[in-house]
Amino acid sequence: MGRDLSALFDPVSVAVVGASDDPAKYGHAIAVQALRADGRRPVHLVNRRAGTVLGRTAAPSLSALGEPVDLAVVSVPAAGFEDAVDEALRCGARAIVAITAGFAETGAAGRARQHAVAERVRAAGAVMVGPNCLGIADNTTDLFLASDSFTPGGVALLSQSGNLALELQLRFRPHGLGFSRFVSLGNQADVTLVDLLADCARHEGTRAIAVYAEDFGDGRAFAEAAAEAGKPVVLLTAGRGDASARSAQSHTGALTTSADVVSAACRDAGVELVATPRELTVVLAASEGARRAAGRRVAVLTDGGGHGVIAADSVETAGLTVPELAEPTRQHLREALWEQSAVANPVDLAGMGEQDPGSYATTVAALLAAEDTDAVLMTGYFGGYAAAEGGLGGGGTALADGEREAARLIAARHRATAKPLVVQSMYPESPSCRTLAAAGIPVFAATEDAARALLATAPATARTGVTPLPAPAAPIRRTGYLETRRALEAAGLAFPAAREIRDETQLLAAAAEFTGPYVLKALHLLHKSDAGGVALNLAGPAELLTTFREMHARLGAPSYSVEAMADLTDGIELIVGVNRDPRFGPVAMVGLGGILAEALRDVAFSLAPVPADRAESLLRGLRTAALLDGVRGRPAVDVAAAAAAVETITTFAAEHPEIAEIEVNPLLVRPRGVLALDSRAVLA
Repeated sequence: MGRDLSALFDPVSVAVVGASDDPAKYGHAIAVQALRADGRRPVHLVNRRAGTVLGRTAAPSLSALGEPVDLAVVSVPAAGFEDAVDEALRCGARAIVAITAGFAETGAAGRARQHAVAERVRAAGAVMVGPNCLGIADNTTDLFLASDSFTPGGVALLSQSGNLALELQLRFRPHGLGFSRFVSLGNQADVTLVDLLADCARHEGTRAIAVYAEDFGDGRAFAEAAAEAGKPVVLLTAGRGDASARSAQSHTGALTTSADVVSAACRDAGVELVATPRELTVVLAASEGARRAAGRRVAVLTDGGGHGVIAADSVETAGLTVPELAEPTRQHLREALWEQSAVANPVDLAGMGEQDPGSYATTVAALLAAEDTDAVLMTGYFGGYAAAEGGLGGGGTALADGEREAARLIAARHRATAKPLVVQSMYPESPSCRTLAAAGIPVFAATEDAARALLATAPATARTGVTPLPAPAAPIRRTGYLETRRALEAAGLAFPAAREIRDETQLLAAAAEFTGPYVLKALHLLHKSDAGGVALNLAGPAELLTTFREMHARLGAPSYSVEAMADLTDGIELIVGVNRDPRFGPVAMVGLGGILAEALRDVAFSLAPVPADRAESLLRGLRTAALLDGVRGRPAVDVAAAAAAVETITTFAAEHPEIAEIEVNPLLVRPRGVLALDSRAVLA
């Protein structure tokens, strides 16, 4: 069930420690907000100078109140922070909101102080948000302990930025969105993002959860909590473009960026990942009605060709389709519209809206009812007639009245269907568009926003959840080529026959154990191919010996591996690797492999371990996935065997937290079965 945060969001009483009459101090803003709900619960103001604050008697200390305090907001200078927290705990506080800054964000000494305070809070059975936070608010319990007020609604915002909360407040307003809760995360010394996410998932007043996070702490736990939330979770994060390990020693490490990791975690957990506050607002507006399209087919309705084709392009860019409508739907539209209207898709009224605004409502109704559409986007001038009585065409009040009536009819039709309807208008604030918005129809000024909203309602990639980490296996102490290979073989991965050799006598003995052609590899080189330490397709013992002499003279490796050469004729080379992210743990990568892995960058990511069914979905999602089914006379390869190998490799990596990077490249997938041709691992 997670931690009990009831005292944090619905305390019996509240005290603001550091309350002030000085508007420049944060204790003033918090006290002003806290007193808005004085009738809901006792609110005490504490100032060490006593006297009055905001016209109320202030106590010089919490102890001087003479009664227990359930929640204490601490907004005092850093030097007095520990004493204030300790006093709050002695006075029975079950929750603390720590505004005071100057802890982990300042360095090691501050981090140690913060850790010590958090330990005392937990030992007392209390919870603490912060330090270095901007407060909290819960509109469902009339708890106002932040510097600003927030419009009530169904969105819980968990944020590392206060200013972002203020921007979202402004962006939400046109869409009728508001906040159930706001929590400034601060340094997360005790209560973490994961704790808050789990609590908001249980909160009846919250319909969707918005998160702005720069530091996830335990990113994997965040993904697990989001996957189990049962409510829309939308994530805005920053710093996703930097490489997670700039010193990566494998292809997997070099190809895996922070953005890949976060995107994979969000996809696995069913989280909507966004890039800007504007996009976050768009997705939440689309999610507000909880409508999901049955498919990805969008019908575009316009009263101007330009808006129609731009909208169609935006929809397709978003990853949806704008297919030609089926003949029964087109015939229905022909009967309802005039001759010059286009009915294929986009559906263009071609000026009919200027003569009869009701044609918008008629067409929307037909498209929502059509079996060959999953969602509808109405774009262009709608809203303009009522916005300026007698807009285009000089129709005056009659056109404005007709448009307002059309808006009412569209709203009614929308309520009667489960299909998503999204509107882009040149006049989003017009009376007609406000009627649509009030009915739960998202209205946007920008075409790309309307398309993104539709994407948010489209069927998502199957939410796979986050596979639990397996119990750690006995640690691996050495990760040389042969040690790694033996460990993977023991886990169930097939390799060609191989023998380690150190001299010519051992080489010839190895060659006698299995027939050629052979492969010769110089060992103890991480990137053997780059160093010229791999020779392929050596026909027999004589060529093998000659190549060994040349390679040893050039590289002087302490040992070599003689291996049976695999038949590459009908195979596809893949790369499968796992990189251990400091926040999200083991992250798997699969893609087209071989020596071109980094050049092609046709790869997909998932939190590890990756079950075989999810692995097959990742492989089928590659740009080059058609190769797996055979092209230009080549046979199809054994994708099921490849997926099983991915599960084996990623499970092995997840069982060994001491491994920072591991990869099998290439993994040869043949018409029947797979064979790992090379592997490497790097200890953390």
